[in-house]
Amino acid sequence: MTGEGPTRSRAATEETSGARRDRERPPSPEPLPHPVVDNHCHLDIADGDWVDTAGAIAAAAAVGVTRIVQIGCDLPGARWAVEAAASHDTLVAGVALHPNEAPRLAAEGRLDEALAEIEALAGAHAKVRAVGETGLDHFRTGEDGRAAQVASFRRHVDMAKRLDKTLVIHDRDAHDEVLRVLDEEGPPERWVMHCFSGDAAFARACLDRGAHLSFAGTVTFKNAQPLRDALAITPLDRVLVETDAPFLTPTPYRGRPNASYLVPLTVRAMADVRGDDLETLCRAIDTNTSTAFGGPW
Repeated sequence: MTGEGPTRSRAATEETSGARRDRERPPSPEPLPHPVVDNHCHLDIADGDWVDTAGAIAAAAAVGVTRIVQIGCDLPGARWAVEAAASHDTLVAGVALHPNEAPRLAAEGRLDEALAEIEALAGAHAKVRAVGETGLDHFRTGEDGRAAQVASFRRHVDMAKRLDKTLVIHDRDAHDEVLRVLDEEGPPERWVMHCFSGDAAFARACLDRGAHLSFAGTVTFKNAQPLRDALAITPLDRVLVETDAPFLTPTPYRGRPNASYLVPLTVRAMADVRGDDLETLCRAIDTNTSTAFGGPW
């Protein structure tokens, strides 16, 4: 892969309903006082020709976001994540089948085959640090697909434990069920609740089970007070930050395509919510991400 690399085009469906979004690229925020890591990004999901891989990495580094975890959540994405991580020193990869992929693959009779490829990718490449994002999604998948989601989730939990990888969990409207599966399977040593979306009580339940909680641009949204309450009670050594780019762009640019260079907007909002000194929070996020993903890179 060249420096720019291939970019897989896929519609950014999370925030594109309704009126056409403003396509203007948000300006770069003020750099952070200490480097941090975007621990969940989809550089492969292009939003038109908005930014290429090398450009996204460089723009992020310029504002203090010096490392990125590239997440592949279907087979093409997982393959791409491995290739990208092998080609860029500042990237590591996570590979998995997204919860909404599992029912589709199961219906086609290909779920076991796809899971076997994910395991092969996770086990064969040192720069694959995570199995994820996996988990449960009760928002986009109805009752008829949930058995396949649970089965896939269980397989990913087992895979993470056997391969000593970090488990990255997607949880949308499925808090209780996610915890039930984790309690039955036993979580791995390292696991991350990606784009944490619960309240303070759910945060405590995850923390009690050993999770790191990762907060995205959603923490800046006006209607997200329960999420800010969860952030406020999360110990400093368990806090992570992410973009989930190109989705979940922080205020004041909500609705535009997201990218890792906008992480400083989220981190500053997090520091305000928690009452933390900004540099102290940045240092903690940097250290916590290395801990959560098995060491520095």
